[in-house]
Amino acid sequence: MCSMNRFGLRLLLAATLAAPWLAQAAAGAVVTTPQVRAELVAHAPDGVAAGQPLWLGLKIDHQPHWHTYWKNPGDSGLPTTLEWTLPAGVVAGAIEWPTPGKLPIGPLMNYGYEGTLLLPVAVTVPADFKAETLNVKLRAEWLVCKDVCIPEEGEFAIELPARAATAGHAALFAAARAALPQPVPDARATAAVEEGSLVVRVAGLPAEWRGRALTFFPETPGVILNAAQPASDWQDGTWSARVPLDPQRSDSPTTMPAVLAAPGQPAGLLVQVAVTTPWPTLSALPAPTYGEAPAAAAPAQASPATPASPPIGLALALLFALAGGMLLNLMPCVFPVLSLKVLGFAAHGGDRRTLVAGGLAYTAGVVLSFVALAALFLALRAGGEQIGWGFQLQSPAVVATLAALFTLIGLNLAGVFELGSVLPSSLASVRARHPLVDSLLTGVLAVAIASPCTAPFMGASLGLAITLPAWQALAVFATLGLGMALPYLAASAWPALARALPRPGVWMAHFKTVMAFPMFATVVWLVWVLGQQVGIDGAAAMLALLLALAFVAWALGSPSLGPRARGGFGAASLLLMAAALVWAVPALRQEAVARVPASSEDWQPWSAERVAQAQAEGQPVFVDFTAAWCVTCQFNKRTTLARPEVQVAFADKRVLLLRADWTRRDAAISAELTRLGRSGVPVYALYSPGSAGPRLLSEILSVDEVQSALAALPSS
Repeated sequence: MCSMNRFGLRLLLAATLAAPWLAQAAAGAVVTTPQVRAELVAHAPDGVAAGQPLWLGLKIDHQPHWHTYWKNPGDSGLPTTLEWTLPAGVVAGAIEWPTPGKLPIGPLMNYGYEGTLLLPVAVTVPADFKAETLNVKLRAEWLVCKDVCIPEEGEFAIELPARAATAGHAALFAAARAALPQPVPDARATAAVEEGSLVVRVAGLPAEWRGRALTFFPETPGVILNAAQPASDWQDGTWSARVPLDPQRSDSPTTMPAVLAAPGQPAGLLVQVAVTTPWPTLSALPAPTYGEAPAAAAPAQASPATPASPPIGLALALLFALAGGMLLNLMPCVFPVLSLKVLGFAAHGGDRRTLVAGGLAYTAGVVLSFVALAALFLALRAGGEQIGWGFQLQSPAVVATLAALFTLIGLNLAGVFELGSVLPSSLASVRARHPLVDSLLTGVLAVAIASPCTAPFMGASLGLAITLPAWQALAVFATLGLGMALPYLAASAWPALARALPRPGVWMAHFKTVMAFPMFATVVWLVWVLGQQVGIDGAAAMLALLLALAFVAWALGSPSLGPRARGGFGAASLLLMAAALVWAVPALRQEAVARVPASSEDWQPWSAERVAQAQAEGQPVFVDFTAAWCVTCQFNKRTTLARPEVQVAFADKRVLLLRADWTRRDAAISAELTRLGRSGVPVYALYSPGSAGPRLLSEILSVDEVQSALAALPSS
């Protein structure tokens, strides 16, 4: 019976912790949202075999006025990404991007597509491919925009017969190939940096292209001022254009692949532009010149933000990190975990050596976890991932796992089950012999749940940290962890405080039970966060899963059950858990494919285009960068931002209220936070028409601060 219980617990833990990652909605060939219809299509006119043409592609039908983006999206947006799962040896190439079009949005200029789009990909089949069918799976992500931008994703699956032709989309692929930019072997393209502009010269273009008005699409983003109208002309068969450089230029390439497009031509020309002069430093760039035609205003997101406080140095950042870490102990998302340490201190109040060792182990767990999480964060950002601090709670899988873990901790504290009754004997004995491991792991758990709460105290420091060399950035995060652990380290090492602690007794059993309720309160918050990410059905499924988890924990670990009762209840509980998983797994993924941000009468979803358009029309904009898992965000939302006098002040100044919801991962919001010098939420940005950049308010808002900032806006 004991072995059955251990097996049941292993099954329970494996199912509970792995369930969010095993969640996989049934994939088909089509994903439909209110904005697009996306379909995985294939073209294999001679079947699936080595040496025969085989094409896969994502077809996107946009609703009117909606668009997605090219590989260089321009001033804002994100390119579509495709992640293939194919049999061994079958290799999918890169996206072959059709010639894009210009998508002006206020003072911004983006590059992308409207109407019907096919993104084709060539596939190579190995010589030893013998299967009867080719199973293709695709995970695609795209950003679709009109007045707002909505990140969407889809999972697709199709089976292609290997011995038969697949040519139902032949015309679609033929049209896509006809729209691909064509290389020009005889073209000679060079560029030189002159007075804040990139002067491009291209000779050797086809005769039918000479003398025509050409549009320049660089494949390298972040180099030119996309919204400016370049001055161009033809001389002796050579086309030249003076393209203004972006004052916030992010790249200095020696070769720039570019596409030249002309009216009436279905496909552009692909040229390799060699840059023949050295790139200047950013500080050396003069104000851009726009040539003959009137220039659009500089993109709003390229403007530097006006910080709420002056830039801070490393020493001050370390000081803020230490103080911010200490204040973290007061945050409601941290207290439930720290209650575990209080129990440990009370149990060993008279044993100073044990207290000091436990405090040091807890400190090591906190500091090492902050450093490890920061290293992962910095590595992902260095690899091009648009994420921010607190990114782990943007994953429904992590949120669901934490909810299950805190439920188990709360049930254990409440006496529903005992770990010794269900843990394998080897694990239970290790836990008993090595209490320092418990202290270290408590520190790890504290960091996992506490890191998203750091923004109110660490906004400027974390924003600075991501711009510092790696060792300095890690020093900031290590100091943050030291500050968080410092009060408990001091309490463990201070004999007077240790002697003041109550002696162990019956009160500890009551205190242990009381500490279960902060754990359950944390579960309530985590389920609410999960509901924001996957919808009400996903939240209900998670509650059912937690109910089944509680029944399993009681059935397998209750000290009041005898062996026979435990066996019967244990088998029934595992069946209930299996049924809960069958319901919960797909429900937790139900709204993850394409979730449209909710709007209200006063607040609308954020996008860079909305900000730029409002500023171009002379309207001020207030942006609330928020997330459901950010406790400070919710506090500000329900206090300062909900106050009638603040709402009246917004209305008097005709302020457009936008909310950037970062509850789930959003690369566009991550990039905007980085541009503002922040790595987490909350962030509050007030854009004034004609200003160089937004004014950033404090992370903990006050009515006076908001009213003062609004009063400084020019009268409309």
